Amino acid sequence: MAAETRLAESDDLDWKEHLPKPPYDGRWNELAKDVAAMANTRGGLLIFGVTDEDTKPVGIDPAQANVAQYAQWLRNHVQPYLADVYFAILTSPDATTSFLVIDIPASPMAPHHVYGTAAKDKDQQAAVVPYRDRDHTAWMAEYQIERAYRDRFTRADDAQHAIDQLYTHTRDDVLAEQEEPSAWFIAVTRPQRPLPHTTPPLTREAASMLCGNARAISERLTRDRYTISPLHTLESVLSTPRPGLRRWVFSTLSPRMGREIHSELHHDGSTVLAANLTWRAWPRQPAGVRTDGLPVDTDITAAACRDALAQARELARHLGQDSSCHVQAAITTFESQPLIPIVTHGGGDFRDIADRARHPRRIQTVTTQVNPADDDEQLRAGAQELLTDLSNQFGINSHL
Repeated sequence: MAAETRLAESDDLDWKEHLPKPPYDGRWNELAKDVAAMANTRGGLLIFGVTDEDTKPVGIDPAQANVAQYAQWLRNHVQPYLADVYFAILTSPDATTSFLVIDIPASPMAPHHVYGTAAKDKDQQAAVVPYRDRDHTAWMAEYQIERAYRDRFTRADDAQHAIDQLYTHTRDDVLAEQEEPSAWFIAVTRPQRPLPHTTPPLTREAASMLCGNARAISERLTRDRYTISPLHTLESVLSTPRPGLRRWVFSTLSPRMGREIHSELHHDGSTVLAANLTWRAWPRQPAGVRTDGLPVDTDITAAACRDALAQARELARHLGQDSSCHVQAAITTFESQPLIPIVTHGGGDFRDIADRARHPRRIQTVTTQVNPADDDEQLRAGAQELLTDLSNQFGINSHL
């Protein structure tokens, strides 16, 4: 154990003897300061239950560790919000000593300010920007804050460029392979922080397993038992993904086997899911009636939203990602034709053009995030957010 080996405090390790204390007089929160300092530097661990001078493991009372309260303090006192802080209570093998560990990743949203109330002529809100300077916490000077903001904006621009490039490459590839003009759902995801260079490449067996797991998760997030989801359509190629550029590719584009689906799991944690929404989407009733434009199957769109987020979460967990993934999705086509939403009535027995819906020629890109720690309900909420933002552009509401 690190304490037993007397590992010294550093910019990414801080020993604490006692559990975090409430904000002093409602004004200042020491935990918020310590967490923000590490998030503003390069991340690290706060470990409670170890003396900071001689690293003696004295332990904490786990019944007194209120993780929900600590998270609330961070929400109240740190801006911007720190989304990926992880709390864990660890117990020694002999079950006699427990510790609270707070894992703080380096934040792409740094600098984070810590807010409190300062008493001067009258109470007023004040903010500081802490950072770790070797084994202690210091305050950023103005020039350091300026540089931190510049670095944040550069990271944001680079991340947006990377996910835009992945989306554009996917769109151009799949639309060039389509058999006839169609509307496509395309979702790409990318981790907020890059994986360590030592992360081993994803194996073929792992890629197949993750794709299968994501399909099972997606299917249990819905009551719709009539729609065959995009990942389910990949069943015939599930065990034989082909290698791509630092990725594994599952595809029914060539040779064509039913609905055209294209999926990618990248070694760096990125994912791709593309699905043809026009295939067999035209309703059979009324017979022979067609409207100029490309039909968009809203049931497949809903399933694709679930599949995309389930796939991203499963890959993130497998690779041990410690950050959220950006998700970018849209419905797109090469054709300048109206996009016509097709909905299902009567438990899957009757399909029709959505009543009073818009038929837009372009659908704006929508975004959300998925976190490796998300449970199924959080995953479902994220998928519903994507679906709502897409379907509202048709002037309709769709549900998973």
